[in-house]
Amino acid sequence: MSLSSWVTGLAALLGVVAVLGPWALATANRLDRLHVRTDAAWAALDAALARRAVVARVVAAVSGSKELRAAADRAEVAAKGDREAVENELAALLSGLDREALPNALAAELVDAEQRVVLARRVHNDAVRDTLSLRRRRSVRWLHRAGTAPTPGYFEIVEPEPEAEPGAPRKRVAARVLLLDERGRLLLFEGFDPSEPGELFWFTVGGAVERGEDLRAAAVREAREETGFELEPEALVGPVWVRRKVLDFGGTRTAAEEWFFVARVDGERAVDVSGFQEYERDTITGHRWWTSDELVGTGERVYPRQLGELLPGVAAGEWDGTTRAIQ
Repeated sequence: MSLSSWVTGLAALLGVVAVLGPWALATANRLDRLHVRTDAAWAALDAALARRAVVARVVAAVSGSKELRAAADRAEVAAKGDREAVENELAALLSGLDREALPNALAAELVDAEQRVVLARRVHNDAVRDTLSLRRRRSVRWLHRAGTAPTPGYFEIVEPEPEAEPGAPRKRVAARVLLLDERGRLLLFEGFDPSEPGELFWFTVGGAVERGEDLRAAAVREAREETGFELEPEALVGPVWVRRKVLDFGGTRTAAEEWFFVARVDGERAVDVSGFQEYERDTITGHRWWTSDELVGTGERVYPRQLGELLPGVAAGEWDGTTRAIQ
């Protein structure tokens, strides 16, 4: 190699280092800040959950509920991996309380503790979302810029129902599953609103989250009941989307909040609808597997409306850890 060629190569290498060096340092610093933010958000959430457990113990003493006292004790000592299930159990017992029988000051203290958990959880999950979004970029993964910091995870618990004003829509939280086969086709059901039996539409697998149940567990249960497919909770991807909509169904006005997960199944296996509930048997007329092109080109009503547009991305496994709001 000639001296001039060597000098040219060295100059090019130094140029690359000059560009990548500041970027790598800035990215590492940003990741450090995001991890610090996530840790701080978890500490705040942990403190809010601990306060709720303390208040719950006082409520248990006043109400005489041994079950509530035991749940509060478990919430205080649960390991982080078991925390979601334990906190949901406690929340379910608190939601079933006769709060009018509590002293006014204690009832207000309980509401305050519950709302602090709601706010702290949302701050925590926002921090996790931002951290995962940066960690999952190809350049960050290839250059190992995240270092040895553990990957943060969302904290998924069912939030307490707010006190509804007279005439306000009934809130309904649902877990839905985008069931994809090996060809990327999506399983949809066809059905109708009992108040408009002539208007058919297509919709995804899923249904309401039951009391004390987290979103992932609800998604697994709904998939099993409606299709016969047994899913592993850890195999679910997401929630990739959330859809909030006020709608009328069966003559009831509902403020729907739907969280969408992605799961892969064997499309050649028969869909088993024997687990349908009575109202599902009465209002669901059929099911089929849809391609993205079919969803985009169909003249039939499909919900969510953006399904055809968004399906290719999730079918290709493109998810950056952010839960996207859809219509």
